[in-house]
Amino acid sequence: MKEYSPLNSMTCYEIALELLQQRGVQVDDIAEIVLFLQKDYFPHLTLDACKESVTAVLRKREVQNALLTGIQLDILAEKKQLFSPLQEIIETDESLYGIDEVMALAIVNLYGSIGFTNYGYVDKLKHGKLKQLNDKSFGVHTFLDDLVGAIAAAASSRIAHRQKQEEESCP
Repeated sequence: MKEYSPLNSMTCYEIALELLQQRGVQVDDIAEIVLFLQKDYFPHLTLDACKESVTAVLRKREVQNALLTGIQLDILAEKKQLFSPLQEIIETDESLYGIDEVMALAIVNLYGSIGFTNYGYVDKLKHGKLKQLNDKSFGVHTFLDDLVGAIAAAASSRIAHRQKQEEESCP
């Protein structure tokens, strides 16, 4: 692993990306979910535009902090290094826990109420990479599945906001 200055935003961004990749999630995976969410509204939307939006969301410090925290908790649960009952709660993604969703909502809140509806929809459907992350046989992803869904929802909302701004700025 590289030498980092731990409180630098670029460092946190790079570490967050590295952690996502270590956990099997690529920016392309998230961008594919964004495209799925927005394709009916913006038929000419490209995967590259979705990737750019995902990257912009990942550059936000609040998002980086949520990823660093959530992924760390998932890893500790996989290694059985949490105190009981938190170990069992996170390990099994206990249905009444909800802190994973609260962290996800902190991300979608960055882009307004459309982010909440996008998140609820994608969280329910478990489209794309979310389906694999939700499958308990691939490790503990109690936080990661919700965080990835939230990043996709936020990136989708960002696209919708930008599209509206472009429409309004054209005479």
